[in-house]
Amino acid sequence: MLDQFPNLTISRSRLAGQVALSGAKNSALRLLAASLLTDAPIRLRNYPSELLDAQVHVGMLEALGKSCVLDGAEAITITEPGPTADKLAWDGRSIRNTLLILGALTARHGRGAVPLPGGCKLGERKYDLHVKLLEDLGARVWDEGDYLYAEAPEGLVGADIHLALRSTGATENAILAGSLARGITRIWNPHIRPEILDLIALLRKMGAQITVYGQEHIEIIGSEALSGADHSVIPDNMEAITWLVGAVITGGDLEILDFPYEDLEVVLAHLRAAGAQLYRGETSLIVRGGTCYPIEISTGPHPGINSDVQPILAAWGAKARGESRIVDLRFPGRYGYAEEMAKMGLRHEVVGDMLKIHGAGGDLAGAKVRALDLRAGAALTLCGLMAEGETVVTDAWQISRGYVNFVEKLQSLGGNVQISA
Repeated sequence: MLDQFPNLTISRSRLAGQVALSGAKNSALRLLAASLLTDAPIRLRNYPSELLDAQVHVGMLEALGKSCVLDGAEAITITEPGPTADKLAWDGRSIRNTLLILGALTARHGRGAVPLPGGCKLGERKYDLHVKLLEDLGARVWDEGDYLYAEAPEGLVGADIHLALRSTGATENAILAGSLARGITRIWNPHIRPEILDLIALLRKMGAQITVYGQEHIEIIGSEALSGADHSVIPDNMEAITWLVGAVITGGDLEILDFPYEDLEVVLAHLRAAGAQLYRGETSLIVRGGTCYPIEISTGPHPGINSDVQPILAAWGAKARGESRIVDLRFPGRYGYAEEMAKMGLRHEVVGDMLKIHGAGGDLAGAKVRALDLRAGAALTLCGLMAEGETVVTDAWQISRGYVNFVEKLQSLGGNVQISA
């Protein structure tokens, strides 16, 4: 297990072969939270059981009284053998999904309490939108010590929720809470992303009445109770982009199975324009290397480029010759990984909200670098694959929060990557 070995040692490699995508982390965690809305069994297939964040979430469900049983490595069944708690007593590592747990508990039990959220340190990640949406639905919300509490003794009541910005988490929480609120809930200015549509698909199977009106609003007719369901988690689009970029920057030849084209149209358009040689198979993407040209991207709401993608695209910029520009308006402080890449010889500068990368054709030197968060760890690993000499990524346990069998998959593709103490 990667979390038992905090470092990765990487040498120059060329990625080639065939790789299968695991279930999406960003979807699986939301689906786990949805299981709290019912006492009936929920079965998830294509489930990424080996992700650290998924394991943390399962631990939280079990602490609340749920039973979570794995069927192999890619399926889980969640049942409720007895009454569940409405306060999450948890002193282990926290994840931001605790906010969704709070919404689900309050919707079902009329009250809830969770530890204040944790996860990646990506700059300011406030939870005021979550507080406001629960208050809009009639709950009283307050923090006390290290816990966030919500209470709605008469149950949540449907309302119009106007999101000040297109927040993925707030949209998900409003959907979860609105599914059991009395009356009609409308979420205005929602963030319609693939994982949100996957959450809605599961909730509909559970009996929820949810209608999506494009990016304008989502309408939910509240249900008195929800049933069980069997659902398959969507493929991980972040993993897909990681392998795609890894293949191009190493001059590789790779087939990515079950590639989620519809979720990644904008990213694919940018990478094709920037030199990627991509061919569409029946259900896969074939990458025949290519030449990395500088890129200019700005992150934004779906179908735009997700903030999670930009550290991976920074590795692309390191391979290109010339200046690449990345703007992340959602998390403008998320350029710390560039300082780690600089230890390998990358020239860069931050100008306002823009990261400028002065690529030199992948002319990097192996160094000891630190994975500041999940995607930064993956991006540093990609840099290590094209660097001269040996690269050591410390705190590499971060990567296993969001990639299943990351090291094993890399090795199967010819990557010179080893887990080290």
